[in-house]
Amino acid sequence: MQTFLVLEDEPLIAMDLKYAFEDLNLEAVVAADNAEAIACIEKHRIAGAILDVSLGGGETCQPTATELTRRGIPFLLHTGDLDRVGERLRDIDAPVIAKPRPSDDVVQRLLDMIGENA
Repeated sequence: MQTFLVLEDEPLIAMDLKYAFEDLNLEAVVAADNAEAIACIEKHRIAGAILDVSLGGGETCQPTATELTRRGIPFLLHTGDLDRVGERLRDIDAPVIAKPRPSDDVVQRLLDMIGENA
């Protein structure tokens, strides 16, 4: 079974995204930081991912984005402050969805990217 990754440091947003996948009978794993996210990538067959850009404490999703790119796994960026993270986004070649956005929309955008029918 394919699994989707959600890298998000805000628990309520992470939960909403996970439930949006589950509502479509899809499995999702949640990580709050890069170490957890990379462990999930190594453990599961990840079909796609939603990454929050700013993870708190100055950490960004860059290490996870790099690993996903290396493995050819599609992902999108989900961020709440496009002005502040704009510089960081230039280094990550992925679609960007601004927060707030309904979780169902974010998940559907990822599924559309990878050609998944839901």
